[in-house]
Amino acid sequence: MTAELVRGQNHTLPQTRLEIRVSAGSPVVAGATLGDERGTVRGAEWIAHPASHRVPGLEVSRQAAADHRLAVDLDALPGSVHRVTVLLALPLGPGQPARFGAVAAPFVAVTGLDGTEIATFTLTGLDTESAVSALELYRRQGVWKVRAVGQGYAAGLAGMLADQGVAEAAEVAASIQEAVASGLARSVTPPPRTSDGERVRHPGGPPASGDGGPAAPAPPGPAPAPPDPAPAPSDPAPARTETSGGPVNYAHPRRQTSAPPPPPPTAPPAAPGQPAQPVAGDATGWSMDERLYNQIWGMFEDLARAVAAYRSAVDFAESRMDQELDRALSDPRSRIGGAGDRAREEARAKHDELTGRAREALERDLAQLAAESAVVEPALPAAYAGWGNPVWHGYRVPMEIPMALRIGDLHLPEGIGLRIPLLVRLPLERGIWVDSGRTASEAAAATPGDRLRTLAMETAVALAARLLAVYPADEFSVHVIDPAGSAAGPLAPLVDAGVLAGPPTAGAEGVSSVLAHLTRRVDLVQMAIRAGASDALPPDLDTAEQLLIVNDFPHGFDDRAVTQLRYLADEGPSVGVHLLMVADREDTRAYGPVLDPLWRSLLRITPVADDHLADPWVGHAWTYEPLRAPQGSRVLEQVLALVAAARRAGYR
Repeated sequence: MTAELVRGQNHTLPQTRLEIRVSAGSPVVAGATLGDERGTVRGAEWIAHPASHRVPGLEVSRQAAADHRLAVDLDALPGSVHRVTVLLALPLGPGQPARFGAVAAPFVAVTGLDGTEIATFTLTGLDTESAVSALELYRRQGVWKVRAVGQGYAAGLAGMLADQGVAEAAEVAASIQEAVASGLARSVTPPPRTSDGERVRHPGGPPASGDGGPAAPAPPGPAPAPPDPAPAPSDPAPARTETSGGPVNYAHPRRQTSAPPPPPPTAPPAAPGQPAQPVAGDATGWSMDERLYNQIWGMFEDLARAVAAYRSAVDFAESRMDQELDRALSDPRSRIGGAGDRAREEARAKHDELTGRAREALERDLAQLAAESAVVEPALPAAYAGWGNPVWHGYRVPMEIPMALRIGDLHLPEGIGLRIPLLVRLPLERGIWVDSGRTASEAAAATPGDRLRTLAMETAVALAARLLAVYPADEFSVHVIDPAGSAAGPLAPLVDAGVLAGPPTAGAEGVSSVLAHLTRRVDLVQMAIRAGASDALPPDLDTAEQLLIVNDFPHGFDDRAVTQLRYLADEGPSVGVHLLMVADREDTRAYGPVLDPLWRSLLRITPVADDHLADPWVGHAWTYEPLRAPQGSRVLEQVLALVAAARRAGYR
């Protein structure tokens, strides 16, 4: 029977190999400290946290997440350890909650390896605290117990660690938050659920992904979502209003503030026992584009949960096999002879049965998702479609911007053939960094440096072309900074089509000129919006959204230019100025930590496949692949030619 603890209450632990599961309403940092008989933490080596996630007998998550599973083996702890304290803290950074009183009360459960709950504790009553000692496992007269603590600290991690006797608490806390910030910079932001809390399915449809095995941890509020740093599909956002500030309002013109209608019934009910036939647009939304957008997010969620359930089932099967072998072989008399062999065979057979059932459930879910993808992909509009989609052959310059833009594909190792489109909301709320460094991944390391830089710039050019293609002809401008002129080849499609705001800028003087121009624009538009006087903007100011492509940063940048670039990254998106940087972070080592906020503010993508995009809800590392035109295709050049023709017609 589960013990539901209140603050200060304790409960005897029936076993020493445990899991501590944490559920919160938003991403939190989870860690643990080891204490001696006085509860003192003797040093940083006795702290498990995202930057050092494993200590003897204890393993924690490597990043901030809404759900955590901490593995504890009390028998493997050092003999001088008498206490394990589970810590939770809010990550620092823009957009992150500053106090636990602003988020849902965290829930902590101590479970066995089979998932059976031993004790639970809900951390209520928190307010200004940004860190909390959730619970502690302690040894008393040779018996391990759990106590609900719930002690919050307004001074944050540093105050909490100092209270436990850590000598350099501030430095340790800073290193933890730095590791967490690095993880959040490449992580995903989940959209909220639809109004009914689940994906819309036709009657007779298949069960939720992962049925038939141990369930993946489900977040208490929002569901998992693809790595989209922008607002969620159903987030209410202000519609564009025609006021004196109309020309400089960069909110999406068609975002709704009320709940969308359910999808129309487009397919007959499935026969009993058969899965429903997948249908494009099988999600809520005000338009077909919005329904497809939400359906893609639902496919991402289903794949995330299916794989999480499979991995959880495999982990459970392996833990159970280890336990059974430990029990069977604990008696020296059974280690030799037929009894030991039979125990091993039985444990292995149970393991194979459990993993086999989990694999069957996963294969069923993958097949359903593959069938859905086969229906959805051909129905996607140009903004959501890959370059190989026939929709581009009928491309026409749009009259208004779409809800989102596809910037790549995502997949997981268990479903290598299943690609989920990576969509980001428009207008962009965050710049993009195409990492041209060779240390980013094994694939990058295996690619020659010059080739990798060329691929990175080609990826940036393809993204710029997609942005130009999905905006009305007069509502998006592209500037290019190429200090050394090394990107002439990859930039050729944009230059030859004549869709750039001006020739690519080279040299330090050119860099300074472009940055000064865009910085002035940001300043003027911000002042106009704050004063409600957009009619006072200079007549020569282009109020269209601006994209700045920067190649080979920081070459050609002095300290003033670096400061201006950071300013554009921070302040530009809210007034329609966006960054698309192609850079190797190793080239900026001379700047030290000064540029860390810049990298964290950008969504990092890679020119080659790389599993760097983190899902904080279920802990997956998704592999990102950039979009490329089919070999020999000239679709990108044809689309840019149509964009250029529309612009020329509009200027007449």
